[in-house]
Amino acid sequence: MKNAIGRLGILLAAAGLLAGTAHGQEAGRVVRVVDADTYDVLTGGQRVRVRLLGVDAPEHDQVFGAQATDSVSRLLAPARLVWLTRHGVDLYGRTLAMVRLPVAGGLALALDSLLVVRGWAWAYDPRRRVAGRAAQQAAAVAGGRGLWKCGTENALLPSQWRRFNYQNKRRYGAGCPW
Repeated sequence: MKNAIGRLGILLAAAGLLAGTAHGQEAGRVVRVVDADTYDVLTGGQRVRVRLLGVDAPEHDQVFGAQATDSVSRLLAPARLVWLTRHGVDLYGRTLAMVRLPVAGGLALALDSLLVVRGWAWAYDPRRRVAGRAAQQAAAVAGGRGLWKCGTENALLPSQWRRFNYQNKRRYGAGCPW
């Protein structure tokens, strides 16, 4: 069992999901999962709305949106300890942050990479902060994981989804058994 856990750690590190603690990180506890890429975190005695950097998850009413949110909610069970590295504020006043989940030995799982690898979100890394991000998404697509279950033609970016009217939203993704 111990050997299997060690191999898992090596595999995760190789996939770019595991990292050590970084300077400038602050601890917080997840209070609420708003959707797959937005969370309320209690840190420094304040409740902060955090928008996860590096990904774009489906909207809650979008195809696979509820499943992605539910999956992240289970992962970030209430009061889950997380480490935040802040990177400013978005247009909606949310704190943009890298979020890491502490694991054994002072290491942490990068939540953005985990969402991409599991197919719960699209890779969105215009500043190229994460090496191998495109490869992480390619692995999820090839494995048909998460939002890639029914192929790439059914995976519509949230920015496109928001432009759809009600009838287009009802028709979109109807052939995929989510």
